[in-house]
Amino acid sequence: MLPSQFSPLRECSIDIHPNARWQQNGITVAGGNGEGNGINQLSCPWGSHVDDDQTVYAADTVNQRIVEWKLGTTNGQTVAGGNGQGNGGSSIV
Repeated sequence: MLPSQFSPLRECSIDIHPNARWQQNGITVAGGNGEGNGINQLSCPWGSHVDDDQTVYAADTVNQRIVEWKLGTTNGQTVAGGNGQGNGGSSIV
């Protein structure tokens, strides 16, 4: 049983049929400029999240940072890490 301050993760409310078809004209919303450490690049992104205002957050593992792309921008912004591995306040372990 979970303590009262914790709530279970909500389930995805999107119901996608197993045989759904998608148009083939996707757009790149983060990265897309080859692998690297530039602010418009990622190196081994491991996870992503899109918030309510359509801002994309990517966990950029090799560069040890979290990068944010606001809707309509071409460059990201490092919002956590980016200073190499470590246990300091500016590092991601």
